[in-house]
Amino acid sequence: MSRICQITGKKAMVGNNVSHSNRRTKRRFNVNLLTKKFYYAEEDCWIQLRLSAAGLRKIDKVGLHKALVDAVDKGYCDWRKIKVVG
Repeated sequence: MSRICQITGKKAMVGNNVSHSNRRTKRRFNVNLLTKKFYYAEEDCWIQLRLSAAGLRKIDKVGLHKALVDAVDKGYCDWRKIKVVG
């Protein structure tokens, strides 16, 4: 499974490590991903999402249903990819 947030679409970026002598070597800036369970009231079930800390803040701000609908509209996740737990 790739390291992509299902709500915001954030993924790893590529940059450089820069030493004191200004040598540059490639590195990755990974996303702060969390695996969280949410109760999805519209479907009356628990779902499990892999999201970033920014995605968690977005869910707190606009609500789970609106965040999921926005993510599906923008193409960050698919309804079939959302894992239903228990």
